[in-house]
Amino acid sequence: MSTWRNKAVVAALLAAALTGPGVAQAAPAAPAAAQKQVAAATITWTLERAGNPTQDQQTAYNLITAAMNAAVARYNNLSDLGKNITVRYDPGVPTADGNINGTIRFGNRAYMTERTALHEIAHTIGVGTSSGWSSLSSGGTWHGAQATALVKRFDGSGATLSTGGGHFWPYGLNYENEFSNTAADRHVQIVVAMVRDGL
Repeated sequence: MSTWRNKAVVAALLAAALTGPGVAQAAPAAPAAAQKQVAAATITWTLERAGNPTQDQQTAYNLITAAMNAAVARYNNLSDLGKNITVRYDPGVPTADGNINGTIRFGNRAYMTERTALHEIAHTIGVGTSSGWSSLSSGGTWHGAQATALVKRFDGSGATLSTGGGHFWPYGLNYENEFSNTAADRHVQIVVAMVRDGL
């Protein structure tokens, strides 16, 4: 059996073993022979579920699963970042939040979107939550060379990467109206550059 088939079989077996009652697991799809992959998929996530969910919980789980699957697929296709993330539905959370300890909580239905999931994954990686963030984002501007060069490549030589309140812009995906496929891809690329800068 060829190497890529072995990998596909192992991925399928792992996905089957990890997905069961109370667990939703994002499993990377096996790449087609002609498909070019930028990097190995290294972000995984698990949804904590009630054993006997209410209709409200089940609706939230469905929305969160779709959002996280889309966001994790985008991160894994465009980066080599690694993180094991635990996701919870918590109706007491007014929007959503992400922590460097690898947890994301979704509360409000309006925030159970790919845009929010991408944004919160960035927090689990260190945006606004790490010591590197504190040292590289002083004075309202990102000071790391790689992310700064990248935003200039995207938006011109006068562009800067602004920071404040644990967030960055442009491409921080801080609000739903900032989302587009281009902005989402650039978001991931900037987070990768921030990590390389020492995030």
